[in-house]
Amino acid sequence: MAACGAEQRRAVPVAMPVVALSSGKPMPRVGMGTASATLGHAEGRAGVTEAVLRALEAGYRHFDTSAVYGTEAALGDAAAEAVRARTIASRDELYITSKLWIVDAHPGRVLPALEKTLRNLQMEYVDLYLIHHPVSMRPVAAEGGPVVVKKDLVAMDMKGVWEEMEECQRRGLAKAIGVSNFSCKKLEYLLSFAKIPPAANQVEVHPFCRQKKVREFCRTKGIQLCGYSPLGGRGAPWANNSVMESPVLKQIAQDRGKTVAQVCIRWVYEQGDCVITKSFNERRMRENLDIFDWELTDDDRRKISTLPESRGNYDFFVHESGPFKTTDEFWDGEIVAGQCTETAFVSSD
Repeated sequence: MAACGAEQRRAVPVAMPVVALSSGKPMPRVGMGTASATLGHAEGRAGVTEAVLRALEAGYRHFDTSAVYGTEAALGDAAAEAVRARTIASRDELYITSKLWIVDAHPGRVLPALEKTLRNLQMEYVDLYLIHHPVSMRPVAAEGGPVVVKKDLVAMDMKGVWEEMEECQRRGLAKAIGVSNFSCKKLEYLLSFAKIPPAANQVEVHPFCRQKKVREFCRTKGIQLCGYSPLGGRGAPWANNSVMESPVLKQIAQDRGKTVAQVCIRWVYEQGDCVITKSFNERRMRENLDIFDWELTDDDRRKISTLPESRGNYDFFVHESGPFKTTDEFWDGEIVAGQCTETAFVSSD
């Protein structure tokens, strides 16, 4: 990428609000996610790299990835190229989140997993490292199969795993540590023994999955809530298509002169959450950042509060032979409805 092109695109940078965490540096309130239904295969390494470069030029500095997404290496390529092109002064301008996948959520596997992530990213540290889900899976020998094999799900040794997460922070490999998809009950258990409390909890958040209970719990414990799939994750295995098809949200968008996506992202932002958006389309990337200089009305918020609760990330980790045999057990009764479209992402066999 030519440096002159980067200079032209940086003419109107977005002023990105940040929030202080209990550890590490402040987190930009809006980030770009790199998860996809194909786990990066359809986009390819070069495609993901190019999308991240466009996002950097638009003003994104917070990027979210995971070992399971297959996008860590592409993100690392983009960061290195952005420094060379002077889009950013150094890697330190970025806020990078990655996650420990369930197959490595075992004592003895956490540090090696993070070290592999750092090799992929070509970085010395991540800003935030999360336990991806509150469950583990037996290591599998075969590569290229489903990343969730339900019959291989096992209870996590949360204490042992968290001790190694803390060691990652002590060694400076992760500037902050946290969790993802944790209920209040699971957070409470973690806090009962944690020497370093989680800095963040990343969960599904959108107008149909409002997460009021876990948000209030996190606020009282000094844990920052981060919302993924603010548009319902359309096209992903965890998709909730109610969001983008909602007549209520479409009307609010029309009234505000905004897109439905902007209404959803602004709503999550107004809750005090960090929000992880996902689009590899440059126009939509920029639209997703156009949420800071306007507000929803009280009537908009009231209408959103009456939408039926549902979520996409619902029963991926529920199985008759596993540690969580019902959705109520996995989510500790914190949800009332849901939907899930199972794909090659998940196997019961």
